[in-house]
Amino acid sequence: MSALRRKFGDDYQVVTTSSSGSGLQPQGPGQDLQQQLVPKKKRQRFVDKNGRCNVQHGNLGSETSRYLSDLFTTLVDLKWRWNLFIFILTYTVAWLFMASMWWVIAYTRGDLNKAHVGNYTPCVANVYNFPSAFLFFIETEATIGYGYRYITDKCPEGIILFLFQSILGSIVDAFLIGCMFIKMSQPKKRAETLMFSEHAVISMRDGKLTLMFRVGNLRNSHMVSAQIRCKLLKSRQTPEGEFLPLDQLELDVGFSTGADQLFLVSPLTICHVIDAKSPFYDLSQRSMQTEQFEIVVILEGIVETTGMTCQARTSYTEDEVLWGHRFFPVISLEEGFFKVDYSQFHATFEVPTPPYSVKEQEEMLLMSSPLIAPAITNSKERHNSVECLDGLDDISTKLPSKLQKITGREDFPKKLLRMSSTTSEKAYSLGDLPMKLQRISSVPGNSEEKLVSKTTKMLSDPMSQSVADLPPKLQKMAGGAARMEGNLPAKLRKMNSDRFT
Repeated sequence: MSALRRKFGDDYQVVTTSSSGSGLQPQGPGQDLQQQLVPKKKRQRFVDKNGRCNVQHGNLGSETSRYLSDLFTTLVDLKWRWNLFIFILTYTVAWLFMASMWWVIAYTRGDLNKAHVGNYTPCVANVYNFPSAFLFFIETEATIGYGYRYITDKCPEGIILFLFQSILGSIVDAFLIGCMFIKMSQPKKRAETLMFSEHAVISMRDGKLTLMFRVGNLRNSHMVSAQIRCKLLKSRQTPEGEFLPLDQLELDVGFSTGADQLFLVSPLTICHVIDAKSPFYDLSQRSMQTEQFEIVVILEGIVETTGMTCQARTSYTEDEVLWGHRFFPVISLEEGFFKVDYSQFHATFEVPTPPYSVKEQEEMLLMSSPLIAPAITNSKERHNSVECLDGLDDISTKLPSKLQKITGREDFPKKLLRMSSTTSEKAYSLGDLPMKLQRISSVPGNSEEKLVSKTTKMLSDPMSQSVADLPPKLQKMAGGAARMEGNLPAKLRKMNSDRFT
């Protein structure tokens, strides 16, 4: 492999394909595999690894005038070379223009020819030509004041021009210096010390298939209120036939639990659990070979030293997501502090990971589960009900003779209880029906249900009065209650006898 890399370069990768041409297959014993060199197809990224967005706006037409309406922001957004060019050009033009105005005043008053006359008072002393007028303007604008060239009180137009020069100079200074200051203080360079791992990995964590990547902060100054977000960019087609290029989907990295709020002191591993709500619900190791997507990661926070908001971005394409890998640990405990080894920041190692998607794993789990479990449960319940009926048969033989006479036949309770068990089985089966059918089936009027309720009521009263069949301990308790009743006054005993008779 290394020899092939040296021969053909890094633009080629080895892909193993089966002889049947059915696609990518893992190498195994008994398979006729061949290796062929396939050139990598260059992937057009939406966001570069350094965070720059590969988007160009074209055919704006008349909309370009909107840039001039916000001139300050336009200048700040320009590149440094254009900012320096505009800075130098603006000052040069302003100085030449104002120097020309002073030269024009001296020329119209005739100061250029009469400057050496002893008793003549010019507008500006010692201004003989354009270079001297330019020097006077620079001395005035920069408040140098050498004292050799100065304005006199015999020139009202010079006083007005001096006021205009002071106002215009302050405006130009505020605009250009402010623009340069804002551009220099932008926290874009702070993002250079925020690191993202070169690859994202997919492996099992806490029993769940998880997409993970790593972030780190190289500076000792913290990122206040650091928050991370992830977007999945993937083209798709709607059921109505509309094609959505670069459709943006949100990847949950802990928004509901607060895990997206980072305390970024040491490198952290950001996790996205792949479940039924995840866009990667159908993603497997095999399907990832044909999928095309891009994961955009956005890290925002406030720079502790300047108080300005900083944003760092990166992205991972499908070929930068490693299936079945995990990051190396980078934090170790030293004497009195924790040490971060950034040499292992991007390193990963392979771990056992199922090659199936979460959807496929759930389907296999359902297929492996017993589908006849409800039927088995119902049969067990029927078996238990039959055993209860057998026990009730024994109880019915112990009923008083008076109750047996009321029923008319001795085997009537057995038959009645079997009927009630059948009714309960029917009620159990109705539980699987819709609610509307359950209401219809539960309408009173069934003769068997009436018979069950009536006979159960008849059975309950004599059985509650029978004490002979109770256990000895309960019989003692019942006898104690009778003794307590014997201690009552005669009037209360009479009242109790009237109630039970």
